[in-house]
Amino acid sequence: MENWTRITRALTLDAVRTALDAAVREASGQGIRVNVAVVDASGVLLGFLRMPGAFLHSADIAVDKAYTAAGFRLPTGAWDEALKGHSPAVRQGLPARPRFAGFGGGFPLVAEGELVGGIGVSGGSEEQDEACARAACAALGMGPG
Repeated sequence: MENWTRITRALTLDAVRTALDAAVREASGQGIRVNVAVVDASGVLLGFLRMPGAFLHSADIAVDKAYTAAGFRLPTGAWDEALKGHSPAVRQGLPARPRFAGFGGGFPLVAEGELVGGIGVSGGSEEQDEACARAACAALGMGPG
């Protein structure tokens, strides 16, 4: 009989809380207010935190960064380079997709080679958002990208 299933890894609630807290600590240290989202490998929201005073529209952007990073297993800040050399249809069409975020602040979360989720941060500059997301990845022992 063939095996039609496999065991998959998933983020725990403690991992989600650890990631959110690490990103917020980094943001606080930078003196910025951000929104942070963690999604599972399917892009479904597992946890979200909006620091008081963080930009309202950045809430959706953080979720979309996490969704994009998990969905493509690529840091959101890597899209400019990733789209080079592709046809105009791809370069214009992919970024026009709903929920696509092609700018820095989102990273896939990978445990022992398996995608387990994504993290997205929004509210600062791209560099600040990436630093907050990297802090979350480091707290989980999952290198960004």
